Amino acid sequence: MNGHSLICRLGALDTGKVVARRGNQVTEINFIAADKRIDFGLGNALDYLAWKGFEPDERAADLLLVAALLMAADTRVRRSSESEDRWTREIELHLPVKDPKVWTDVGPLLKKTLDFLTGDLWELRFRARPGNLKKLVPAPTRLRIDEPTCVSLFSGGLDSFVGAIDLLSAGEQPLFVSHYWDGTTSSHQSYCLDRLKAHYKAKELLSLRARVGFPSDSVEKNSTENTQRSRSFLFFALAALAASSLKRKTTVYVPENGLIALNVPLDPLRLGALSTRTTHPYYMARWNELLSDLGVDAVLENPYRFQTKGRMVASCKDPQFLKKHAKDTMSCSHPDGGRYKGESPGHCGRCVPCLIRRAALKAGFGSDDTSYKVSNMQAKPLDSKTAEGENVRSFQLAISRLKKRPGLARVLIHQPGPLSDHSDTDLKRYEAVYRDGLAEVEAILKGVVCRPL
Repeated sequence: MNGHSLICRLGALDTGKVVARRGNQVTEINFIAADKRIDFGLGNALDYLAWKGFEPDERAADLLLVAALLMAADTRVRRSSESEDRWTREIELHLPVKDPKVWTDVGPLLKKTLDFLTGDLWELRFRARPGNLKKLVPAPTRLRIDEPTCVSLFSGGLDSFVGAIDLLSAGEQPLFVSHYWDGTTSSHQSYCLDRLKAHYKAKELLSLRARVGFPSDSVEKNSTENTQRSRSFLFFALAALAASSLKRKTTVYVPENGLIALNVPLDPLRLGALSTRTTHPYYMARWNELLSDLGVDAVLENPYRFQTKGRMVASCKDPQFLKKHAKDTMSCSHPDGGRYKGESPGHCGRCVPCLIRRAALKAGFGSDDTSYKVSNMQAKPLDSKTAEGENVRSFQLAISRLKKRPGLARVLIHQPGPLSDHSDTDLKRYEAVYRDGLAEVEAILKGVVCRPL
């Protein structure tokens, strides 16, 4: 196992001594580019808000810096070679912030949040910013003329599209926040935002879109780590940055169906590597604690936490518009997975998000005109030993297990993480969304044969 210490530097004058844990591989990353702007996509996000007349809080800017260094570590330190169990890494982050005492006080909560999210062991160390850098946030470059009523995450996926439709149909004026790295995600976000703008006859939809990422050689002797558990932390930090610029209590909407938010493992092997916690209720509750302790006047809310994806589709406030453009959203976990075979980016049709999407559109609309690479799962037996069938088989096993022991739902919903923040009434609703979500998937798997071939 190799421990790692990543040190954030803010320009040439940030030369203070930083003591890393003994024996760790040390990596320094300078976040101030040659033109004195914050690098790696963060500067563009800050500049967009300044251009719109918004001025975020400095603590929210520090939170974004934490999120970016976290993502650098998470995406550039390999689990397979840098951990004893090929999963749990030990990583230390050193960051310059405006108020080191405030950040040191929230350090234990931040560590708890990150350990839960990524499955690693994190340590965070804070020091004062260099003396020449009192502000990270640029001053607004024009008068503020827009007054968003809320902030909403917009990934370009089906859930975020439903969330956007529901907000706009209700007369809200959201500030949409998006993060992307690859071109496929970016194109779907842009296209869907354009469709929303045209349909709701808006002169402009406020949209903060940030491309944040790091070169593959950022950490010596490492390249990439594909699990990328920290993406939602960066997503939430961008949203908190935007919300803080509104200078009032702001709701940040996180549109995610309840089945994916809980993400109960389909089989024991998924508890670690394949069971993400990006919108889990426990994680979001810790985020709201963190925002409160930092004095950022925002609160995260998932309005669909007790709804299946199919129920989200069926209850959308503008069903005809959704039905027309659902195919333009992107839900697949690996849309570029076939590029080495010369295939165009698109939905694979057999990953967990694709299967839940197919089930939702079938349940909500009775049909699905999305193009999938595995278009007809009933056409021939699927090989459960390959990517073509492994997720189908896992769903079949989970569905069978629950049908044999229906009461198991009240136990399984606790498996991905604690639900101690929630009432008995909420727990019953989580049970229901888990059962109903699996029932939706069961409906599209009728007649599907999946076995080792």
